[in-house]
Amino acid sequence: MAGLVTPLEIASSTRGGDALTSTSAVAKAWEAFATGDDVTASVRPEILASWYRCRDQYEVDPSLDAAPPAPGHHDHGPDNDVIFTQLGGLGALAGRDVELDGGVVAVTDGTGRILGTWGDPSARRRAEVSNMAPWSSWSEKATGTNGMGTSFEVPGPVTVTGAEHWCEGLHQWDCAGIAIRDVVTGTAIASINISRWDATLSGQVPTWLQNAAAGIEQEIHRRAVGEAKRAVAAFKQERTDSSGPLVALDRGGKIIAANAAALAMLRLPGDAPASRGALEPGERSRPDIPELDDVVRWAAGRAAQNPQWSGYAQLGVASEGTMPATMRPITEANRVVGMLCAFGLQEGEPYGRAGEGAAVPMPPRVIGIRNDRLVLLAPSEIRYAEADRNTVWLSTDRGRILAATRGLDHVDQALTRHGFRRVHRRFLVNLRRVAEVERGTKGELFLVTDPRVPETVPVSRRHAPEIRRLLGV
Repeated sequence: MAGLVTPLEIASSTRGGDALTSTSAVAKAWEAFATGDDVTASVRPEILASWYRCRDQYEVDPSLDAAPPAPGHHDHGPDNDVIFTQLGGLGALAGRDVELDGGVVAVTDGTGRILGTWGDPSARRRAEVSNMAPWSSWSEKATGTNGMGTSFEVPGPVTVTGAEHWCEGLHQWDCAGIAIRDVVTGTAIASINISRWDATLSGQVPTWLQNAAAGIEQEIHRRAVGEAKRAVAAFKQERTDSSGPLVALDRGGKIIAANAAALAMLRLPGDAPASRGALEPGERSRPDIPELDDVVRWAAGRAAQNPQWSGYAQLGVASEGTMPATMRPITEANRVVGMLCAFGLQEGEPYGRAGEGAAVPMPPRVIGIRNDRLVLLAPSEIRYAEADRNTVWLSTDRGRILAATRGLDHVDQALTRHGFRRVHRRFLVNLRRVAEVERGTKGELFLVTDPRVPETVPVSRRHAPEIRRLLGV
């Protein structure tokens, strides 16, 4: 939070001629889309993707003029209460700054439930007409496209202007929001949003939001390092009693520490951060075990109810085939901070046992945008992803498709578990689709994913050793 300043001159003037023209075009597109048509012109990709979610997945009534009340319960722990306290102080500070410009600042939890609002009293009274007030729900599922709910769906700050809101009752608001994310799991735990009635927001707002989120996430990062230290200590204690492959995992399923047997089995180099204990979240590696994330979430949920719990799952390990792995929670102050995973051991509750009534999981899908529709892609259909700044293009068996998610880092996070690897600052490749490897005259490495078309993907020198090892060349 050090060095963060309030958003001076955060509001701009009332909408001018160009803004009105743009708003009119978006309003016509919204009217057509809300009545069942598909549109492409005048609508930004991230907004169009949100409209599809609101109309076809969540079935939000576009004529809604007020947000519904939020459920009475919450599932965040005391650690997140610290984050909410910091956000509340930040919201109050920003609220004083935007008060003269008719702005409203709102802070929500990770479900989109507003925890507090600050700013111009008359604007807040107007906002309360739409239930933009504490204990109301502003998730996309509840209230459609808006700065708070849509920030959970996209990386970085998001602006929603006028008729870009899914609900007609919000079309006179301009807003911008950003999600605060857990640096371990990537899940949203809060958001902060700035809104203004019948007027545009300054271009300074997204930058201010980004800095605000970074300041709050410093505290989350500090907590993540503390959790890792506890996990490494538990791993060292367990390692003395274990001769088989053993790893310590963080709450997101990444490896914090591993013994020699696990390093060899998972084909990680002996000098990998996991061999010494990866305290920094960015140093941790994700094992190539597609179902591991789901198993870790299941285990963490069970362990939250009983810290002495243990359970096992059958995991597919590339070098060994399917084998059992036992999960034991690592706790601190009655809170699950990680998991010990012992491969080859089968103890405790079995994963996915019959009779629990669990829903059948849907197959993983990646959302793309082409022309006037969303494209649902299986990861296996994608050969590689290429970034053009924050825009990401997917080269697929169905042609070149725009990814609905912006930023290669976020696409990487979604696809790593499906056999994709970062090979260059601009490229992410499905290693299962690599058909040929080409060497340049100076030793450069290029990957060919489809020999029928003239496409090659460059491998940077930094990534080349790992890619050669993974491909066995």
